[in-house]
Amino acid sequence: MKKIINTPNAPAPIGPYNQAVLIKDTLYVSGQIPIDPKTGNLVEGDIQEETRQSMENLKAILQEAGMTFEHVIKTSIFIKDMHQFAQINEVYGSYFDADTAPARETVEVANLPKFVNVEISMIAVK
Repeated sequence: MKKIINTPNAPAPIGPYNQAVLIKDTLYVSGQIPIDPKTGNLVEGDIQEETRQSMENLKAILQEAGMTFEHVIKTSIFIKDMHQFAQINEVYGSYFDADTAPARETVEVANLPKFVNVEISMIAVK
């Protein structure tokens, strides 16, 4: 059976989905954008601040499921401008041990929800 994971420490979904779904030991985390869960507002500033907020949202969801970034096996990063890859990667990389970092793809897209610059999703296993 699937278990729905939601926490007030990450932004509420902006559509017909949940923050994450746990199936046995595998957690599928919906894409997170840079919304501050305390205010509901987008974090604006540079791409590093936006990436950090997205990662903090993911961290809160992982914690709600009893996991950490060490449990993450796969991530997907969607960015609006591939020229910002290095800045995004710097922040993203600070959340993982380079030797055990998950598999990942990074894709440039035309637009993202709320016209943000970055969205990140994850799969984690206990």
